[in-house]
Parts: sequence; structure tokens; C-alpha cells
Amino acid sequence: MTTADAPARDADPPGGGAHLALLGGRRPLAAQIGVLAFVIVPLLALVLAVPYAWGWGLSWVDVGLAAFWYTVTCLGATVGYHRYFTHRSFKAKRPLRIALAVAGSMAVQGPILHWVADHRRHHAFSDAEGDPHSPWRYGTSPVAVARGFWHAHVGWVLDRDLTNQRRFAKDLLADPALCRVHRQFGLWTAVTLAAPAVMGGLITWSWWGAVTAFVWAGLARVALLHHVTWSVNSVCHMIGDRPFAARDRSANFWPLAVLSMGESWHNLHHADPTSARHGVKPGQIDISARLIWIFEKLGWAYDVRWPAPERIARLTAGAAPAA
Repeated sequence: MTTADAPARDADPPGGGAHLALLGGRRPLAAQIGVLAFVIVPLLALVLAVPYAWGWGLSWVDVGLAAFWYTVTCLGATVGYHRYFTHRSFKAKRPLRIALAVAGSMAVQGPILHWVADHRRHHAFSDAEGDPHSPWRYGTSPVAVARGFWHAHVGWVLDRDLTNQRRFAKDLLADPALCRVHRQFGLWTAVTLAAPAVMGGLITWSWWGAVTAFVWAGLARVALLHHVTWSVNSVCHMIGDRPFAARDRSANFWPLAVLSMGESWHNLHHADPTSARHGVKPGQIDISARLIWIFEKLGWAYDVRWPAPERIARLTAGAAPAA
């Protein structure tokens, strides 16, 4: 394999500098308490709501609102935070740029600058020292793998150390509008929880409709989205197919394809990080890529980095033989 054909791996991102430290400080105590709350409270709501809804307490309004808000916020994270802001898979006109930043913020996975810096750092050091959430951090023994899974899935979220934004997100720091959205993370978190409740109350014209919509389309939806996203970090670096050449253990895990909006086609993503499409083989559903295609057709997105067949062929040819 020639250097030109080697599997892609992000080194230092746009505007970054390898001379800068990996870490850029620690999360303030108040913010750390907020992180703990939004890891624990939505999950607790989901655990309690499921048996509570057995036979009653869950309406089609709740289901519809939860599906709507899950789709909007998940795509905000996958198309916005991930494929656009982190990897520059396409260019977007300014209204779409701001809308994607807001929609990603409403996924409640952290302010945009933190998210992008963490993910660029992950690609720069994937499954190696410096990766913020590799499941192979502690080794390959059964106990080490169990510890690594916990760390990759949720443990790393609770780490107070912050990735250096000046190294990994300097281009976003230069955009005042994005910095403003970053500072407004608390506002968008409130909106993503309150709006479903307001909608549920208005549709059913009842306080009870507002309460159940808050639980299901607010808290439970956030919990589900959290764990689907975190599963890409954990499960998709442990289990699945590896048909493409990547310098880490990223894998394709088909059961998560729809819920993750195409993010679980993770092996291709790590082999070719800037590709706008992750599911490139027949039958690989990639809802995020389809939305980017729609944006392109509407003229809202341009210079989309669609995967070229010859590039896919080279990455396939360079893949390690199956074990």
C-alpha cells in the first residue's frame, strides 16, 4: 500500500497545533454536577417510566413526540456536531451552520466546542494513548475489557479533564456565533426538555399530557440517545465487521445503524473520516448521509465529500484479513 492509499486518520485538525497540550483545564465543579445530573436523571427516568407505562401512561402522542425529538437531536449530533463541525464532510450556508449547532446542542451531549475537541482528539489517537474513550485502555484481559467498556461507554464522560480547544477546535473558536451557541448550552438543554412538554400539553390540552411528554419525549429520549451515541464509542470499537483498512479497532455494528442514523458503520468512518457517507455498501442504511444529500439538493450544503468508488476499493484492499 502506498502512502497515498494509506487509511486516513485525523492528525491535527483544522487550525490545530501539535505543539499544544492535549488537555486544556478541568471542568468546574458546578458543571461537573450538571454532567452527573444529565447522565443519571434521564437514565433513571427511562428505567422508572418503562414499568410505569405497562398498560397505561404512554400514549401515541408521547411516542410521536419522542420519535420526532429523537430524530431531530440525533441528526443534530450526527450531521452537525460530527460530520460537519468535526470532520468537515461538507460546507454549509450560515443559517444551516447555526441550525446544526443548535440541534446538536439539544442532544445534551455537551457544548459544541467540548464535543468537537474531544472527537478530534479521539481520531488523532484512536485506540492509543491519548484517546479519551478507547475501550482498550486497560488491556485485553476479561477484567480489563470490562473496565474498558465502562470507560468508553460512560466513564470518560465523568472525567473532569477537558480537551484543549485551542489545539483541537481552534477553527470553531474563531467563529463568534458558534462560541455563542457553546455558551448557550444550558438554554438549549432547557429547550430540549421543555419543548416536548409544551407540545404534549397543547396537543392533549392537559397537564397530564405535558407531564408524560416531558418524561418520554424529554428525559427518556435523551437517555436513549445518550446510550446509542456512547455505544458507538464502546461497542463499535469492540464488536463487528472490519472490511476497511483503519489504524484502530473500529468496527461496523449493524444493529445500531438506524438508531444511530448511520454512525455505527464505524469502520469506514475511521478508515475515511471526512467522508459524508459512512454506510457505503449495499443495504447499509445511513440516514445522516441521506439528510446531507437533501441539504445538497436544496443548495444549503455544498462541496460534499462523497466517497469515491476507487477510494472505497483501495480501503477494502488494504484491510487486514479477518481473524
